[in-house]
Amino acid sequence: MLEIKKINVFYDSIQAIHNVSIAVNQGEIVTLIGSNGAGKSTILKAVSAIAKISQGQITFSGKEIHTLKPEQIVKLGITHIPEGRRIFRSLTVLQNLTVVGAALNLPKATINKSLEEIFALFPQIEERKDQLGWSLSGGEQQMLAIGRGLMAQPKLLMLDEPSLGLAPNLVAQVFKIIREINKRGTTILLVEQNASAALSIAGRAFVLEVGDVTMQGNAQDLLKNDQVRQKYLGL
Repeated sequence: MLEIKKINVFYDSIQAIHNVSIAVNQGEIVTLIGSNGAGKSTILKAVSAIAKISQGQITFSGKEIHTLKPEQIVKLGITHIPEGRRIFRSLTVLQNLTVVGAALNLPKATINKSLEEIFALFPQIEERKDQLGWSLSGGEQQMLAIGRGLMAQPKLLMLDEPSLGLAPNLVAQVFKIIREINKRGTTILLVEQNASAALSIAGRAFVLEVGDVTMQGNAQDLLKNDQVRQKYLGL
């Protein structure tokens, strides 16, 4: 589905990604783990064309996408939910959701169907649909950010640090929802600092260090790997 082949990314003269290759198959949950500054978020930005690659190739469903604009990539079926939620704080919950459909010129029936599905996933959000974004708790804002991403009906959903700043009970809830989204047919590429939680729901994982993939494989195998346990799980 998604294939990243030997990409390099620079920020001015600093190389953030070094010849990284990653593949995500349809229906999978794949996670990228690593320390801060390892390049995890940059890979998502490269896929969504926020960060430009200097070398390499990115394809989605067999189509080259690294030369496209971000809005074209969204229309192909890739949604990127960045770190920090970035909801529209001065708009209501409902407006935050429907603005996506309007931007993509989706039919009203499609928008209404998506709203029904999102409110079924996030009943707390439906209860607050008329509240302004700024008035939501951190967990509710994260749910709204995920819901807004789902309004684009993505084939591939990329999530950047969805558990950041959340209480442990909310982290568990968010990861349960990510699993449910995947069960409903959406492929997931997950960047997450909480390596234990990420590896527990993923099928495969890639470990990044300073812009390089240093380990990859079955997520459960990596969860048991001594090096991963010591470095990223604190065990």
